[in-house]
Amino acid sequence: MSIVTLNRDKLIQNFNFLQKLFSENNIEWSVVTKVLCGNETFLKEVLSLPIDEFCDSRISNLEKIKVLSPNSQTVYIKPVPLTFVEDILSYADVSFNTEINTLKLISQKAVSINTVHKTVIMIEMGELREGVVRERLLDFFAKVKDLPSIKIVGIGTNLTCMNGVLPDYGKMKELYECRNEVEQMFGIDIPYISGGASVAIPLIMSGEMPEYINHFRVGETLFFGTNVYDHSDIEGMCQDVFKLHAEIIEIKEKP
Repeated sequence: MSIVTLNRDKLIQNFNFLQKLFSENNIEWSVVTKVLCGNETFLKEVLSLPIDEFCDSRISNLEKIKVLSPNSQTVYIKPVPLTFVEDILSYADVSFNTEINTLKLISQKAVSINTVHKTVIMIEMGELREGVVRERLLDFFAKVKDLPSIKIVGIGTNLTCMNGVLPDYGKMKELYECRNEVEQMFGIDIPYISGGASVAIPLIMSGEMPEYINHFRVGETLFFGTNVYDHSDIEGMCQDVFKLHAEIIEIKEKP
C-alpha cells in the first residue's frame, strides 16, 4: 500500500520563509490548499499555521475548511458557476469573478440571506484564462460597483496557469493602472491588487515586483519549495514537505 506523509517541521520552515519574505515587502498572502484535495489530516496542519486566509478551487474543500476553522477567511479562486452560487455564499467569504450576470445573481442571493459577499475582479493579462479585458473594464465596473450586498475588495490576475504567460514588471504595472483607472473614474477604494501566485515570487526576490502589488495566493512554493518561474529549488526552503512511501513489488533488469 502507498501512503503520502507531510512533514510538519518542514512545512513550518517553508511557511516562515514566505512569511518573512512577504512581510518585508508589505504583502499580504493566502494559502492555496487545493493540492491537499480536502484531506482533513493535512488540512488541520495547514490551518494551524498563523495565517487566516485560505484559497481553493473546489467548493467541497472550502466546506471542510469552514468546518475545521470557522473563523478563517475562505476564497473561491475560479469563476463562480451560476448553479453553485448558493454554495459559494455558504462556504466562501470571497470569490473571483468576471461576469456581470454572475455577480448580479450573487448579489440577489446575498440580499435574500442578509449577507455581504466580497469579490475580486479578475483582469485578463494575456493568459487567456478568466478575466475582464481592459477595454471593457470601466464599463464592467459601471454595471457592478453598486450591486447590493457585493463588496469589491480587489482586482487580480492569473498567469502561467494555462498558456504559460509569465508575470513581469510590465504586467504588474498594468494591473496597478487598471486599479487606478477604476478608482479615479468611480471614486471607489479597491484595497487589494492580487497580482501574485507562486510563479511571481521570484520577482519579489529579484526586486522587480512593484511595491503596489499587495496580495499573493501561494500553494506550490509553500508545499514544494520551488521557484515555479524556472522549476529550480529555492535555497532555504524544503522540497520534501511531502513524501510518497511505497513498497517495491518487483525490481529486476529485463532484456
